Amino acid sequence: MNKGGDGINEDKELRKNISNIKNKFIIISGKGGVGKTTVAVNLAYSLAMKGYDVGVLDVDIHGPNICKMFGVDNKRLTSSNSKINPIQILDNLKIISTASLIETPDTPVIWRGPLKMKVISQFLRDVNWGKLDYLIIDAPPGTGDEPLSVAQLIPDLNGAIVVTTPQEVAVLDSRKSIQFAKKLNIPYIGVIENMSGFVCPYCGKEINLFKKGGGIKAAEELHVDFLGDIPFELDMVELSDNGKVFVKYKKNSIISKKVNKITEGIEAVANSSNKNKGEPNVK
Repeated sequence: MNKGGDGINEDKELRKNISNIKNKFIIISGKGGVGKTTVAVNLAYSLAMKGYDVGVLDVDIHGPNICKMFGVDNKRLTSSNSKINPIQILDNLKIISTASLIETPDTPVIWRGPLKMKVISQFLRDVNWGKLDYLIIDAPPGTGDEPLSVAQLIPDLNGAIVVTTPQEVAVLDSRKSIQFAKKLNIPYIGVIENMSGFVCPYCGKEINLFKKGGGIKAAEELHVDFLGDIPFELDMVELSDNGKVFVKYKKNSIISKKVNKITEGIEAVANSSNKNKGEPNVK
């Protein structure tokens, strides 16, 4: 179906606006409850602490949690010069989410697919992102409208990062997410195993409370990269609930060190993909 003049102009505006963003990664998961948003928030903050200009786009339309985890759930979006101003977390870190549009946290968003795609398109086209080194896109669980819309609207995505937990049911669903990214020809696919072990609050040692190794096994079997594992820690839950980013407040913890290691892997992917456009890591 041919697009009308307005649609063509909107596409041009979208391309122009995101052309200033060097690297774009979507964070996906096969099921809910694996800590995908927590991982996205800490990866974005870790990149910002390295001096990069970072944006976070929350496309979890029905259950947006990015604002809550950054501690800005009471802030509302503003606009200037016909552009939407993202919420500034740091001088070099900004975010956008539907959570800043709804009246209260209890207000449900009851939208069908076409409206969700329209809003995601507007967030890419009309938000004043400026020049960014990284855009981290937090998608809802599953392989539905939102991640599909992102892949269609941003054909030059650098990669998809699949978050799973070690349990078999989570790994099974994560395999679907990997295949989803493959079918959409996303150049890079990496897997992170979250809640991989438990850090004892008394002795500081890791215990395999939720098993371990499911993520790396899935990555190996489906021939994609394993970016690393992140253990479960009580402070992660506490800080996230209070709108405090873990890697900021617990810089020397096991989790922060592992997140930083994963961030280094993402930097390497970004550098490599910018040199070798069109050469996927999927074998």
